[in-house]
Amino acid sequence: MSEDKITGALAFTVFTAVLGSFQFGYDIGVINAPQEVIISHYQHILGVELDDRRGTSNYGVNSTNSPFIITPAPQTDREAAGSAQLITVLWSLSVSSFAVGGMVASFFGGWLGDKFGRIKAMLAANSLSLTGALLMGCSKLGPSHILIIAGRTISGFYCGLISGLVPMYIGEIAPTTLRGALGTLHQLAIVTGILISQIASLSFILGNQDRWHILLGLSAVPALLQSLLLLFCPESPRYLYIKLEEEVKAKKCLKRLRGTDDVTKDINEMKKEKEEASTEQKVSVIQLFTDSSYRQPIIVALMLHMAQQFSGINGIFYYSTSIFQTAGVSQPVYATIGVGAVNLIFTAVSVLLVEKAGRRSLFLAGMIGMFFCAIIMSLGLVLLDKFAWMSYVSMTAIFLFVSFFEIGPGPIPWFMVAEFFSQGPRPTALALAAFSNWFCNFIVALCFQYITDFCGPYVFFLFAGIVLAFTLFTFFKVPETKGKSFEEIAAEFRKKRGAAPPSKAAVQMEFLGASETA
Repeated sequence: MSEDKITGALAFTVFTAVLGSFQFGYDIGVINAPQEVIISHYQHILGVELDDRRGTSNYGVNSTNSPFIITPAPQTDREAAGSAQLITVLWSLSVSSFAVGGMVASFFGGWLGDKFGRIKAMLAANSLSLTGALLMGCSKLGPSHILIIAGRTISGFYCGLISGLVPMYIGEIAPTTLRGALGTLHQLAIVTGILISQIASLSFILGNQDRWHILLGLSAVPALLQSLLLLFCPESPRYLYIKLEEEVKAKKCLKRLRGTDDVTKDINEMKKEKEEASTEQKVSVIQLFTDSSYRQPIIVALMLHMAQQFSGINGIFYYSTSIFQTAGVSQPVYATIGVGAVNLIFTAVSVLLVEKAGRRSLFLAGMIGMFFCAIIMSLGLVLLDKFAWMSYVSMTAIFLFVSFFEIGPGPIPWFMVAEFFSQGPRPTALALAAFSNWFCNFIVALCFQYITDFCGPYVFFLFAGIVLAFTLFTFFKVPETKGKSFEEIAAEFRKKRGAAPPSKAAVQMEFLGASETA
């Protein structure tokens, strides 16, 4: 059917939208590989040095390969410890401030999209991306630690907005039969951005003492490109029809996207969606926890996102260069790029698997695989001093860990949360889930270096325990959602809760024909 084709206009529009996702991925990955160079620059700016007995194994900064020759006055043990602590704090903030921005902005993506329209909202968000890139790009010229932390925070604001706006826009312009496939391009663009940032971070490209600030500011390029291309993209037909009630404009955009004058199917679908939305009121955050029909789904949704972040995956993304150095890898940057490549490949694999296998099954398979990989990773790091070949064991475990993550726990929480809720509570539930995801991301980014310093090579035993706990929770509490209606999913939750179908829930779901008594 003509409505199900990927037209040139649709391909162009989706490509333009996922440039935002690409920036998101680039900002996630860009801070990792040049860690050694940036920390050395912090030392240079602040006039401090790291005691060789502290922190050098984690950061890889030493007198032979530091890009700056630092000759401050000799420090006492206490001063050296204070200097090491200061550098650790500044680096942790440089990484985690990105998540702070995302955490705050995640609540406002939907509101901004409804207020100004999807196109204008993405254009407005790009102003944040450009500001953050400018601050980081100029960081070498001023107090670099302040400019980088500020730039990362503002870039986080951008990514928090875009993490809601891009999937929403793509979902609204895609034909029904292509919505799932095109929706996964958001995640694919993110991991592509991570990989490109890692390649650009190579020392002979931009990850060196002369050009690291250009590397950090390079996200301005896709921001500018997207801003230009968005001027030629149609507004979301659903936004025009459902929110603004402008049917003529909605039809015009649909005809352009579908490449046909017959858009009756889409209009009828939007008409039905509008009628359903009008019968159900918006639900507040408090209602999600106080209403018995929403409480278990929102708790499960939050736990899935906590499982995703507390699994240790972002510890690997943010600090993989340090981990590979500890594992004795001579060229850790190339190993980090390998992680990015594996990440990209298995994200593409998950696109194929997620509609064939069940969501719950893939999530469990991924978590179980990550549990064993985390144990093997830690064993490799613990036994590294006794057996040099254990570095290869740790490396292999990291690659497999990332593979299992992208098969299940990476993309699936976002699928499932949307499927747990109907039109009324869905926007609030998605916003809360996104906030919890960013908050957990922030906790991991801020604390991982301290946990690593405290636990040493045993750190991934801790994550293995966390993954096991979330795996058991998933097994006992999370229902399968693939191919099920909202009514069937709600019934699954009631069964797991051991409750009879409450009359209040039956009334609330009546607009979907979800009453158990019907």
